Amino acid sequence: MVCDGVRWRHPGIRKTVRSRCFWSNAAAPGPLVVGLDETAKPGKWSFFLTPSVRKSSSPRGAREVIANGESLDRMNMKIYFGRHVFGLAAILFGVVTLVWHDFNTWQQIRPLGSIPHREILVYIVAAIEILGGLAIQWPKTARAGAIALGTIYLIFALLWIPRIVAEPRVYDRWGYFFEQFSQVAGAMIVYATVNRSTSERATRMARIGYIFFGICVVSFTLEQLIYLSGTAAFVPKWIPPGQMFWAITTTVAFALAAIALLSGRSALLASRLLTAMVIGFGLLVWLPALFADPHQLINWAGNAENLSIAGAAWIVTDFLGQNRSTSQ
Repeated sequence: MVCDGVRWRHPGIRKTVRSRCFWSNAAAPGPLVVGLDETAKPGKWSFFLTPSVRKSSSPRGAREVIANGESLDRMNMKIYFGRHVFGLAAILFGVVTLVWHDFNTWQQIRPLGSIPHREILVYIVAAIEILGGLAIQWPKTARAGAIALGTIYLIFALLWIPRIVAEPRVYDRWGYFFEQFSQVAGAMIVYATVNRSTSERATRMARIGYIFFGICVVSFTLEQLIYLSGTAAFVPKWIPPGQMFWAITTTVAFALAAIALLSGRSALLASRLLTAMVIGFGLLVWLPALFADPHQLINWAGNAENLSIAGAAWIVTDFLGQNRSTSQ
């Protein structure tokens, strides 16, 4: 990373090349420099290995450059799991939607209970969730998957607005809205970042999705604070030192995460800890409940919802991690 921003000139190129060093190895003949040929067509990349220049006119050429026995791809490989977890949760949502047709128990589709021909909508929703969850797993189709999932989660969120208007003082309604909207935020970030685009539009969308998620974390804090006794009841009794202790602790953790995300101070650390905490909810609360009573819809729906929010938090962590890697 030490060569980022250095200008290089090559005899065959009329203009100076802005280089980005992805790797430098003392054992290699020189640093590996990746630059944009400013005389080529827009988006045409040229790759150089200095001091003995090896050039290729396509990104594929960079993958073929070998330094000290390792390829560029392998040396710079970073795996981000957020969208994969997010997509897996969507598939689980779709399967649960197909198996269960109870509009009165599962809060995600409860607002659809009064809509005509809701059985048809069930199959449409399930198809979108399953196909979207599968599509988001692969880079070539991830954007389409993000659009599908982001749209369906946005519809679910908006369906809670009439309930909010009817009962504005019942925060439970607001909480359901922001739980759905946190998943919209995750889908927005995936859409904007999956192709590593540096366009202004993609950067802006990712940033907006990030801020939306931070606002949702504020809602998670308020929801736990307002319903603190109910939150404590979810904590397994066998975890010391007590249920209320962990209800208060996780509420404070949500508050600190929200402050960190929205202020930008220690945001990456906060997002990692937030992701770990939400995953912990799944492992310690929702998964045991499912094993204890697999015939209850709420246990399946709760696991899917928790996994999806964990995936969205993980997407935020990946987004911040990518930004830190790019800035180094």
